[in-house]
Amino acid sequence: MTTPDNTLLLDGGTGRELQRVGAPFKQPEWSALALIEAPHFVSLVHQRYVDAGADVITTNSYAVVPFHIGEARFAAQGEALAALAGQLARAVADAAPRPVRVAGSLPPVCGSYRADLFDTVSARPILEVLVRGLRPYVDHWQAETLSAIEEAELVRAVIGDDGKPLWLSFTLQDDTVVAGDPRLRSGQPVADAVAAALRLGASALLFNCSQPEVMADAVAATQDRLTAEKATLRIGVYANAFPPQRKDAEANSGLDEIRADLTPEGYLAWAGAWRTGGASIIGGCCGIGPEHIAAIRADLDRCA
Repeated sequence: MTTPDNTLLLDGGTGRELQRVGAPFKQPEWSALALIEAPHFVSLVHQRYVDAGADVITTNSYAVVPFHIGEARFAAQGEALAALAGQLARAVADAAPRPVRVAGSLPPVCGSYRADLFDTVSARPILEVLVRGLRPYVDHWQAETLSAIEEAELVRAVIGDDGKPLWLSFTLQDDTVVAGDPRLRSGQPVADAVAAALRLGASALLFNCSQPEVMADAVAATQDRLTAEKATLRIGVYANAFPPQRKDAEANSGLDEIRADLTPEGYLAWAGAWRTGGASIIGGCCGIGPEHIAAIRADLDRCA
């Protein structure tokens, strides 16, 4: 597979960058706290990624869910906070000196990394609130850190066919890994996620919030299934800088350590391998910041 020449560059993680620039930041609210108390910091982080060269910035809506901001606050302010997240990203994108897209982040509303906690009945009304708030401001939907195909199916049901492209991004098992057999955290094979993405009419399939080491196998498995299906999808990767996440990880228990080896140069090497394997959407997740995105941008510009 030759290196794609149409690579889209995503932004990186928002929560750690908010903390780094001095925004209000603590558990349980996490990245939503800046949205609530000091939204100018959210705009600042978006701008830092635009300045680094990102083609896509992601709404700061990942933590606008009850288990982060509380049931009562979500009921009273959830839609308004989602709308604010959309407005802030849209304003920065529209002011950019080049085209910048806004991705509407739809998180795993029952808990990150925990397919076992997902419940369609309780998740649907939360997603409906986020979609209503974000819809006027986003260029595409980015359902991210999904641990199970069932989560993706619910996202499609909630957004319907509103004309906005759907990108589905799954998180992968990275604590117990069998080489050549990439699986979602639910245990479902990546090949099944590819089939689901095609069935659900997604325009891109991505893998995020897992270690860089497991991403290449997922890209290869995606290519194999697409070839078998005689189908096409854009493939993307945005890895995190965490150690492996256990299957019983608590979704909101604290901050993970960041790996020292994932410098901008170290992450760039991984990104180059993913692009060579066929990924044409590249970015970063938790612990990957503007300096990493700038390194990838510089490399893409050199290859242009």
